[in-house]
Amino acid sequence: MKYNNIMRFIDLFAGIGGFHLGIHSIGGECVFVSEWDDKARITYEENFKTLSPKVFEVGLFSKGVNLFEGDITKVNEKNIPEFDILCAGFPCQPFSNAGLKKGFEDSRGTLFFDIARIVKYHKPKVVFLENVKGFKNHDKGNTFKVVKETLEKLGYNVYAQVLNAKDYGVPQNRERVYILGFLDDVNFKFPKPTKKVRVGDILEKKVDDKYTLSDKLWAGHQRRKKEHKEKGNGFGYSMFDENSEYTSTISARYYKDGSEILIKQKNKNPRKLTPREAARLQGYPETFKIPVSDTSAYKQFGNSVAVPVIIALAKEIKKALDSFNKKSL
Repeated sequence: MKYNNIMRFIDLFAGIGGFHLGIHSIGGECVFVSEWDDKARITYEENFKTLSPKVFEVGLFSKGVNLFEGDITKVNEKNIPEFDILCAGFPCQPFSNAGLKKGFEDSRGTLFFDIARIVKYHKPKVVFLENVKGFKNHDKGNTFKVVKETLEKLGYNVYAQVLNAKDYGVPQNRERVYILGFLDDVNFKFPKPTKKVRVGDILEKKVDDKYTLSDKLWAGHQRRKKEHKEKGNGFGYSMFDENSEYTSTISARYYKDGSEILIKQKNKNPRKLTPREAARLQGYPETFKIPVSDTSAYKQFGNSVAVPVIIALAKEIKKALDSFNKKSL
């Protein structure tokens, strides 16, 4: 099967577009998006309406066949334009019938089922999925097993590996499992680690005092850490400075108190990351616009994929497809 130079892709559970940036970096063209969260949709449109205008031609919340949809469970797969790559950072859910080896049928009642029915109808050349590191062991391994078997029964050669964002150009310890399915027998290899950076490389020079913890919040953090230590566990806040090699994983709950990533300050209480620093920690470019509140921004970046990892994987996908294409000539 010959591949075109421009690969069309769809972005499911799209968030704010980490996959979009990654596939666009190898010349991909986005033809369909699905994201249910209204605020994430605002950020997505603000950043990609110029880059991928076709997706927004119908309008963000218009009726009928829309190329930017909300609820994936209500999307008719027949209304999705033809595409080559399906991208999805989908939620981790257990399968009620897991282990029965029914593949596609086992996935009913979960959001993965919506990925599977779209894949079954369109048979894209590549399925590109991301999930938390624990996904492989979720529900005693049944969840991953059903995903893998479903894709294999639909004709895909499946590759899966855990990669850490800190090995690909951002100072964040963020392990995620990446699952790649190829319709043809390509020679795909996961990307090798690239350059490493320090926390100081993503910090802003001047930061508003509003990001500094109040005395009350800082005292609460210290008290909770002391209590956890006395119980013999390591829970509590985590502190970093410009010389730290990397931070802990930023999560969607970061907006609450910032405890997982606090930045040291001289003669002051520590502070939270700013939204721009959170964007950098996930590898978003400086040109990426943040049109929402700080609270929404923290949630969005905490939920996002690490862009440099997606770019590194996208390059390997293109390399595998190009190599296969040459062999097919």
